[in-house]
Amino acid sequence: MTVDIADTGDRLPPLHPVGVVHGRFQPLHRDHWCYIEAARSRCRYLVIGITNPDPEAIVPEPDDPGRGRPEANPFTYYERCRMVQAMAGAAGWAPESWLPVPLPISRPERFRHYVPLDAVFFLTIYDAWGEEKLRRFDAFGLRTEILRRRPAAEKGITGTEVRRRLAAGDDWRSLVPAPVCGIIDAAATISRRTDPCR
Repeated sequence: MTVDIADTGDRLPPLHPVGVVHGRFQPLHRDHWCYIEAARSRCRYLVIGITNPDPEAIVPEPDDPGRGRPEANPFTYYERCRMVQAMAGAAGWAPESWLPVPLPISRPERFRHYVPLDAVFFLTIYDAWGEEKLRRFDAFGLRTEILRRRPAAEKGITGTEVRRRLAAGDDWRSLVPAPVCGIIDAAATISRRTDPCR
């Protein structure tokens, strides 16, 4: 069952005991954090699924063919987990109110190994890949809640743009929360990570 928050008007459903939100967070930018905070506002306990945790296990997705490329996944699961932890710490989240986990987004049949299946799965939808995820979640019988549905042109900040600016040496810091900047600074450069000869 899917609930679209836009269709509920001023009467939001009650808070869920457990929610799951997900993203690649390559890297975690300001709009990612708004999405995570929106999900957190809808549940008492939040599981944050970090997708594409293992480059060797990435599944090609026809609705978003670029998402599996090495240059689209320069940061490790560990680095992205630290980004989320840095933001949660800066926001003053109680450690017992949330948990980061790896999440194989292309394989909902494996979710039971990572997240509680009785949770509500939060989504934002901007493109065909978002619609495909919703279709898969619904087909698998997961309860879903759409936090936002808008055309791709209204997506806002993208990881693609942050990575482009990083690689070009342009300003990327204005797109990324301050606690995440130090983690990016400490990580190896985009060009070294995506060069197959190194």
